Amino acid sequence: MNLNYIDIIGTIASITSVIGFLPQIYKNHKTKSVEDLSALMLLNFLLCSLAWMVYGILTDSYYVLVTNMACVCASSLLIGQKMYFQR
Repeated sequence: MNLNYIDIIGTIASITSVIGFLPQIYKNHKTKSVEDLSALMLLNFLLCSLAWMVYGILTDSYYVLVTNMACVCASSLLIGQKMYFQR
Protein backbone atom coordinates (compact mmCIF):
# COMPACT_ATOMS: atom_id res chain seq x y z
CA MET A 1 0.00 0.00 0.00
CA ASN A 2 1.60 3.22 -1.17
CA LEU A 3 0.13 6.28 0.57
CA ASN A 4 0.99 9.71 -0.71
CA TYR A 5 0.62 12.90 1.31
CA ILE A 6 -2.90 13.53 -0.04
CA ASP A 7 -4.04 10.11 1.19
CA ILE A 8 -2.45 10.74 4.57
CA ILE A 9 -4.22 14.11 4.92
CA GLY A 10 -7.51 12.51 3.85
CA THR A 11 -7.09 9.74 6.40
CA ILE A 12 -6.31 12.19 9.20
CA ALA A 13 -9.28 14.37 8.25
CA SER A 14 -11.60 11.34 8.18
CA ILE A 15 -10.49 9.99 11.53
CA THR A 16 -10.59 13.31 13.35
CA SER A 17 -14.01 14.18 11.91
CA VAL A 18 -15.56 11.01 13.27
CA ILE A 19 -13.66 10.96 16.57
CA GLY A 20 -15.27 14.28 17.47
CA PHE A 21 -18.62 12.54 17.96
CA LEU A 22 -17.41 9.78 20.27
CA PRO A 23 -17.10 11.75 23.53
CA GLN A 24 -20.66 13.08 23.18
CA ILE A 25 -22.09 9.67 22.32
CA TYR A 26 -20.31 8.16 25.33
CA LYS A 27 -21.42 10.95 27.68
CA ASN A 28 -25.04 10.61 26.57
CA HIS A 29 -24.92 6.87 27.13
CA LYS A 30 -23.26 7.18 30.53
CA THR A 31 -25.46 9.97 31.92
CA LYS A 32 -28.65 8.99 30.06
CA SER A 33 -29.10 12.72 29.47
CA VAL A 34 -29.28 14.72 26.26
CA GLU A 35 -30.77 17.86 27.76
CA ASP A 36 -28.14 20.21 26.36
CA LEU A 37 -28.04 18.76 22.84
CA SER A 38 -29.69 20.90 20.20
CA ALA A 39 -32.03 18.86 17.98
CA LEU A 40 -31.71 21.50 15.26
CA MET A 41 -27.92 21.25 15.30
CA LEU A 42 -28.10 17.44 15.09
CA LEU A 43 -30.55 17.58 12.20
CA ASN A 44 -28.42 20.17 10.41
CA PHE A 45 -25.31 18.04 10.80
CA LEU A 46 -27.14 14.98 9.49
CA LEU A 47 -28.39 16.86 6.41
CA CYS A 48 -24.94 18.37 5.85
CA SER A 49 -23.29 14.95 5.99
CA LEU A 50 -25.88 13.50 3.60
CA ALA A 51 -25.18 16.32 1.14
CA TRP A 52 -21.42 15.72 1.43
CA MET A 53 -22.03 12.00 0.77
CA VAL A 54 -23.83 12.85 -2.46
CA TYR A 55 -20.97 15.19 -3.39
CA GLY A 56 -18.46 12.42 -2.66
CA ILE A 57 -20.37 10.03 -4.90
CA LEU A 58 -20.69 12.53 -7.74
CA THR A 59 -17.01 13.48 -7.63
CA ASP A 60 -15.68 9.98 -6.90
CA SER A 61 -14.09 11.27 -3.71
CA TYR A 62 -13.51 8.26 -1.49
CA TYR A 63 -12.48 10.22 1.61
CA VAL A 64 -15.44 12.60 1.43
CA LEU A 65 -17.84 9.71 0.97
CA VAL A 66 -16.47 7.42 3.68
CA THR A 67 -16.03 10.19 6.23
CA ASN A 68 -19.56 11.43 5.77
CA MET A 69 -21.00 7.92 5.84
CA ALA A 70 -19.46 7.59 9.30
CA CYS A 71 -20.71 11.06 10.25
CA VAL A 72 -24.24 10.12 9.15
CA CYS A 73 -24.05 7.05 11.38
CA ALA A 74 -22.74 9.06 14.33
CA SER A 75 -25.25 11.88 13.96
CA SER A 76 -28.07 9.35 13.52
CA LEU A 77 -26.95 7.67 16.73
CA LEU A 78 -26.98 11.04 18.52
CA ILE A 79 -30.46 11.79 17.18
CA GLY A 80 -31.58 8.35 18.35
CA GLN A 81 -30.13 9.01 21.79
CA LYS A 82 -31.88 12.37 21.87
CA MET A 83 -35.23 10.77 21.07
CA TYR A 84 -34.72 7.82 23.46
CA PHE A 85 -33.39 9.68 26.50
CA GLN A 86 -35.85 12.60 26.24
CA ARG A 87 -38.95 10.46 26.66
